[in-house]
Amino acid sequence: AFWLVVRVFKMVLEAAMLIGAGSAICGAAAVMAAEPVVRGRAAQVTVAVSTVVVFGTLAMFLYPALYALVQSHGWLAMDARQYGLFTGATVHEVAQVVAAGRAVGESAADTAVITKMVRVMLLAPFLIALSLWLARGGKAAAEGGKTRIVVPWFAFGFVAVAGINSLHLLPAGVQAGLVQLDTVLLAMAMAALGLTTHVSALRQAGLKPLLLASILFAWLLFGGLAIHQGVLAVLG
Repeated sequence: AFWLVVRVFKMVLEAAMLIGAGSAICGAAAVMAAEPVVRGRAAQVTVAVSTVVVFGTLAMFLYPALYALVQSHGWLAMDARQYGLFTGATVHEVAQVVAAGRAVGESAADTAVITKMVRVMLLAPFLIALSLWLARGGKAAAEGGKTRIVVPWFAFGFVAVAGINSLHLLPAGVQAGLVQLDTVLLAMAMAALGLTTHVSALRQAGLKPLLLASILFAWLLFGGLAIHQGVLAVLG
């Protein structure tokens, strides 16, 4: 994203960082976490979140369709768990990963969610590195302030809940109820993402943010697939 903005699109750097963070890590949550670090404007945040919604939603339908296509023609050696690994490593939002994974099966969804949460937990070191890079570049000093580091506490919450669940501390009935609650909350989160998307904001921003996000989406899809297949070939 940084290279494309500097070399090709000549966009505002803050907008590129927000769109890049949303594509690379965990969608809207990464955009919101990176916003105080890069000091982006509200309109830039809206556009970045909108690109996550547009291309992440596209991935929800495209990935299962592509999986069915390659399975029927035998183009790629990919089982459900390997599909889940690929999905979790390349789709934008956690909710979108769950939807794309469950479209193939529960084993694919489980693998996809675990893979995605590894990306989510990389948000903290990314924000630290980004804030240090911005400070070193003189952005914070030029504006007379300090770049604030934002810690994604929900990632630590995920680790805590995964640990509790692994120890089987909850009764089966309670666990089943929490899973049902999780389904409802996940549906609400996906609907909320749609409600934060404004076509007017995208229209005002122009085509450059969408072109940037589309190139990043293509990189996630095809570049991620190439890396995935290369790793499988090395591992035998």
